[in-house]
Amino acid sequence: MRYPVPDLPPGAWRESVTEVEKSRFIAWLCHAPDVAAFETLLAEARRTHPNASHHCSAYIAGPPGEQNAIGFSDDGEPGGTAGRPMFQVLEGAGLGQVGCVVTRYFGGTKLGTGGLARAYAQAVARGLDALPRREVVERTALRLKVGFAGEAEARAWLESHGVPVEAADYASDGVLLSVGWPSDTEVDLSPLEARLRGNLSLVEAD
Repeated sequence: MRYPVPDLPPGAWRESVTEVEKSRFIAWLCHAPDVAAFETLLAEARRTHPNASHHCSAYIAGPPGEQNAIGFSDDGEPGGTAGRPMFQVLEGAGLGQVGCVVTRYFGGTKLGTGGLARAYAQAVARGLDALPRREVVERTALRLKVGFAGEAEARAWLESHGVPVEAADYASDGVLLSVGWPSDTEVDLSPLEARLRGNLSLVEAD
């Protein structure tokens, strides 16, 4: 499976501001490969804006369609007017591993339930517009055994096919390469095996 995630380092985030009827909605977005990364963002938002009216939130700490490591909170806003609309925008964007907090400063004018839902959704959508992204490729661990003479050619072939070599263990009879094969691609080593004249074997697959 391949999907976009925020291209941000750990502990970093992007902010954007939306104003609706004098209320300020500050959207914070981060890369959240786990729930702890989202919780760090939420804690930072609360620390930075202790006097804000609300810190509503939503996260998907996994791939798009994740069912377990997800969550959203209205943080005191009327039920269903903040966290769920925020989550729906994240879900609709097809993003994975993403966390979002929207900090609200009340401007004195009540927006009503429909207006609140639209404002929170708009704040997240605006934040996503400027969010840098990169692709994550889920991978299956494979271990390939090659002779010393074929190591360089094997590495070059794997690199050209987007398969990273994550480790190499050297023994008296050859090299054991640990690689990350894209999980959405069928494992076909026959072209490499032909290049190496059969001097290749799949030791194990996890």
